[in-house]
Amino acid sequence: MTFLTIRPDAPATPGPARIGVLLTNLGTPDGTGYQAIRRYLSEFLSDRRIIEASPAIWQPILQGPILTLRPRRTGAAYRRIWHAERDESPLRTHTRAQAEGLAERLAADGVAVEWAMRYGKPAVLSGLDRLLRRGCDRILLLPLYPQYSATTTATANDQAFRALMRLRNQPAIRTVPPFPDHPLYIDALARSVRETLANLPFAPQRIVASFHGLPRDYVARGDHYPQDCERTIVALRRALDMDEATMPLTYQSRFGPARWLEPYTAPLVHALPAQGITRVAVIMPGFMADCIETLDEIGNEVRAGFIAAGGTDFALIPCLNAAPAAIDLLEALARRELAGWLEPA
Repeated sequence: MTFLTIRPDAPATPGPARIGVLLTNLGTPDGTGYQAIRRYLSEFLSDRRIIEASPAIWQPILQGPILTLRPRRTGAAYRRIWHAERDESPLRTHTRAQAEGLAERLAADGVAVEWAMRYGKPAVLSGLDRLLRRGCDRILLLPLYPQYSATTTATANDQAFRALMRLRNQPAIRTVPPFPDHPLYIDALARSVRETLANLPFAPQRIVASFHGLPRDYVARGDHYPQDCERTIVALRRALDMDEATMPLTYQSRFGPARWLEPYTAPLVHALPAQGITRVAVIMPGFMADCIETLDEIGNEVRAGFIAAGGTDFALIPCLNAAPAAIDLLEALARRELAGWLEPA
């Protein structure tokens, strides 16, 4: 095994040891062109946490038809939501802003904050490297996933641990657990719903809660993601004084032929006009930041199907992004897990 060291041309910041926080999110391609999308999808879909099939079976399929055809469709979707002025995806923009907001909150405590992507750039290794260069000998990993899954929280932490395995001088590490019904998280979601509804020119008859999907096989093997989603939606309904009929739970982003968690978001939403439900809003509580799954899959594709089926009004309830309530949550999570490292206030 080759051990990594901090490069001598960029030495660690001298002075007292520091505490660092690394925010990690799913990932993003560097651009919308075919090769950039192909690189991103190859890294993402090669992760054994994402696709648990044998590589001997899966890799020929992935490197053949999937990575030949899918980058064009995925690239078109990214182009619809791309931040042209920054030349980056919204997920990168929002994750950076979350890190900057948290850094401001923790600056007085001398805590360094960096951010990274599990897939694409900036990579988790580079995020850890930046913290080490800033003199951090204690690092808190904060995956930006409210609900736990091996496909999200675990793989983000895996990548950090892989990097640590190659470091000669390892920092002490802590991880933030999932927070599916943390009071500040639920309060922030409820506030986002209320503020969005107050500014709509119509009153939704349904508020559909759409979470990212997961193959049922993964749940059968022990992934407790659906239980976390239930915890979130139960708490959110309670905060908004809504019931299951008014705010149904659904799952989006199904990929491949396997059966995933149900009900599926798109079919449920597209069937609503036939039931007399022509005005809907959709909230995506499993995403801390708006991304291709929220802005394009729901905001464009599901919306288009709903209107084509006879719907009249459709609204997206934004993710928390870098709203003050989101930074309040991140600060509370960080301070809770940094107890004992940070001096008491």
